[in-house]
Amino acid sequence: MTAPFRICFVCTGNICRSPMAESVFRSHLAEDGLDGLVEVDSAGTGGWHEGDGADPRTVAVLRAGGYETAHTARQFHPSWFDRLDLVIALDASHLRALRRLAPTPQDAAKVRLLRSYAAEAADKGADQAHDLDVPDPYYGDFAGFEECLEMVEAASDGLLAAVRTAVTARTVIPARASEYDDRRPAPGPAHRQEKESA
Repeated sequence: MTAPFRICFVCTGNICRSPMAESVFRSHLAEDGLDGLVEVDSAGTGGWHEGDGADPRTVAVLRAGGYETAHTARQFHPSWFDRLDLVIALDASHLRALRRLAPTPQDAAKVRLLRSYAAEAADKGADQAHDLDVPDPYYGDFAGFEECLEMVEAASDGLLAAVRTAVTARTVIPARASEYDDRRPAPGPAHRQEKESA
């Protein structure tokens, strides 16, 4: 059985932006029928809120949008890179921090900005467009949380399309070439015997 495609959303303390992105994207996966093939979670670059629930304002905007709100904050650990296929940063500071934590260049390449998947960023090049941050709403008012949710929702469609393509490529079994096709001559009896006894 093919291992699930694993994604982790990362912000600063894992109580505002990343749990919001996790919840929204999980809902998108369920609607698309990919929830059984993709695992989603979230974490923070720091452990200040580890063990806490999501910020009450995050919970409120998620509830208003009809999304799941259960959450327990935790800190991202470099050892997780080995099991993750994609690490989604909510702003450029998280992108830099996560790429510094990555044990290998291959792991660093797994880190992408969430809003690089938004339609308005598509023509500018992923991770190169200006103003791709989902701003931290923690020190602002409730409207900032609503704005974050809108940004997360706008980017989730593009991310879903990219994940769907990746999952399909992993789960489709390529057709096996015929032993005797017109691209190569059929092996002679001696070659077949040698191959069978090897």
